Amino acid sequence: MHIATLHTRSSASFLKWVHLAVIAFLLAITVLVGGRPAGASWRATGDVEPSRLKSEIERLAELAGGRVGVGALHLETGRAISLHGDERFPMASTYKIPIAIQVLTRVDQKELALSRLVTLRRRDLHPGSGLLARWLDASGGALSVRTLLELMLIISDNTATDVLLRLAGGPNAVTERLRELGIEGIRVDRPTVEIIADWMGVKASSLLGMTPIDFRRFYESIPEEKRRAAASAFDADPRDTATPTAMVQLLEKVWRGRALSRESTELLLDIMRRCETGAQRIKGFLPPGTVVAHKTGTIGGTTNDVGIITLPYGAGHLALAVFVKESTEEIVERERAIAHIARALYDDFLFHSGGSERASSDLMGARYGEGAGGLGEHEGG
Repeated sequence: MHIATLHTRSSASFLKWVHLAVIAFLLAITVLVGGRPAGASWRATGDVEPSRLKSEIERLAELAGGRVGVGALHLETGRAISLHGDERFPMASTYKIPIAIQVLTRVDQKELALSRLVTLRRRDLHPGSGLLARWLDASGGALSVRTLLELMLIISDNTATDVLLRLAGGPNAVTERLRELGIEGIRVDRPTVEIIADWMGVKASSLLGMTPIDFRRFYESIPEEKRRAAASAFDADPRDTATPTAMVQLLEKVWRGRALSRESTELLLDIMRRCETGAQRIKGFLPPGTVVAHKTGTIGGTTNDVGIITLPYGAGHLALAVFVKESTEEIVERERAIAHIARALYDDFLFHSGGSERASSDLMGARYGEGAGGLGEHEGG
């Protein structure tokens, strides 16, 4: 009995070793075939689009009920894929990332301090500022630049955004900074109050100082035909638009520390990791606890989410932009399409990005309960 047990364990260990060796060999082949040198540029790998993955993205894009643009880049290997990557899409609130970059550029240049207090009045309220509408009383209040950045990026507050856009030097200064970074496919033109007014077909001045309830009533008072015509014109407007490829390029520059100082880069990514909007978009179908530094955007038929996903097992980071425009589906359906696309890309880049030896060993260790603590400790990336 004792000898038989030893023999059984020995055979099991040998078979397990063979199994691990086979997996290691297959992963090594993946590295050799799919890998790209770290830091490779987007354009250098822009033609690396596995037909099966691209077909799946195209299939999932149909769920959104509109035009979908996708850009994805594995930051460690340079492997990239896109769908309508050079087509322009309304950024909606994803344009708050370029605004934040210009604000933090001014901080890095000592022209602006994060601790600077900015006074706000009730008349400064713009649509899309529920929290500030509740917080501001008749006499107003003061918030620091850092707090305004958090309000803009975490809960997508529009009043905070328009104040920061002024502190950034205006739309032209933001776009100019993008050009300095070599980003050509993004432009910032208007404060949020003008974007919303143009989408509604009204004057921006008519929206100033409105509470969320006032805004809702005002919007519902606009004739449906007028709203529809304004929305159609909005979708064709080149202002405040971006291509998926350009947005991913911008995320890459932020992640590599080429857009801001180290301190400002860490602050921006930390705030984006705490984003509270769009839980059912990029993050919707990802494993619980997956770290995603992102920013959403929504207006009319436009529903967007852009950010950086931390892949588990040391498999790197995925910069991703998913834009939806001219959709006739409900927002929940557009969000589901974004979530499906993000999960398809997550799975593909996790297993076919030419990851490190550590990533391969961690994957096998998790599969067999060995290595660095098993699946539970790595699920969140």
